Amino acid sequence: MKKLVVAIATLIALLPMSLVGVGLLVSPAVFAACLSSSSLVVGSIPESLTATTRAGATVILDHQQLTQAATIITVGAQTEGVGRAGIVIALMAALTESRLRMLANSAAIPESSDFPNDGEGSDHDSLGLFQMRPSAGWGTVAELMNATYQSHAFYGGSSGPNYPSPRGLLDIPDWQHLDPGEAAQAVEVSAYPDRYQNYQPVAEAILTALTRRAETTPSGTPLGDVPETTAIVFPLPSGTWVNTSDFGWREDPFTGERAFHSGTDWAADDGTAILALADGVVSFAGPSGGYGNLIIIEHTIDGERIASAYAHMWQSGVLVSVGDRVVAGQHIGNVGSAGKSTGAHLHFEIRPGGSNGAAVNAEPWLAAHGVQNLDAASTEALCSAQMAA
Repeated sequence: MKKLVVAIATLIALLPMSLVGVGLLVSPAVFAACLSSSSLVVGSIPESLTATTRAGATVILDHQQLTQAATIITVGAQTEGVGRAGIVIALMAALTESRLRMLANSAAIPESSDFPNDGEGSDHDSLGLFQMRPSAGWGTVAELMNATYQSHAFYGGSSGPNYPSPRGLLDIPDWQHLDPGEAAQAVEVSAYPDRYQNYQPVAEAILTALTRRAETTPSGTPLGDVPETTAIVFPLPSGTWVNTSDFGWREDPFTGERAFHSGTDWAADDGTAILALADGVVSFAGPSGGYGNLIIIEHTIDGERIASAYAHMWQSGVLVSVGDRVVAGQHIGNVGSAGKSTGAHLHFEIRPGGSNGAAVNAEPWLAAHGVQNLDAASTEALCSAQMAA
């Protein structure tokens, strides 16, 4: 508790330097740039990577498969509007369709084997990483045996090679609000639509392993310089919330289908203060598809890089900006219901490894790390101090 008191005192002392006005309106263009190639950079490619599917199967990927994944990531990072979520969807699709292999199909298209490839496929006249078909208009054989072209085709959009048809991800209306597996299926139009979601944790693991963030945020604050936190605080004031959906498999409230929920939902009144989990640096703040408006904060906790994510705020409820330094318990936003949401609540995630890490179950993580609670009165005092600063 002593650490928490110190943290609160530190917050009040730092408010004039760190406060961002409550009425801040976030520019979507600015935050789209945050997920461009300037902030997601492919680093060295490992010789192999082992990951686990939703169903619990072990997947071992070799250097060549990871090299193909790096192409998908790079193209996605350079394509406006795709962002991290779109890259994960593309990786899920390629893992499902080809296991990240550039597949020829000499039985249906003999000339395809003349191009560099990672093996043979045999589904209709499908080719390459995403198993795209020349007969469906995805491209020529030469184009579809090229990983960069296929990646551009999968992402699509007005700058894509096939706009407006066949549709890429950016051509799917409200793709950000779909379950990632549903979004992949909307592009692939597979006869087996339920396969893609199984590979989401593998896609997340690939993205984490292959990428690093740029050395600084757009505001110039080094993300690598994140001191050890002084406290860990529950992200909502005591007595203001109720758990409405746990981490893990559940029935999707929009589709009624079985879907994986990557966070924990706590219902609270619209406008309830959202508190920073721990000391850290804001790595993302703004619109993010089905998340509505999203804040991600990078922390160092017990010597490990951890990111906390807070979703579904209204645009006016985002009270921090990328590069801001925050302290545990700081009022960073207000509960809303933007994005894929059925009512006012906070969707909260813990991501070991940082912003691009795969989420884990937040509630046992919080319990294991001795989370402390701020009551509503303490939070109101902090918020008043922020407003007055």
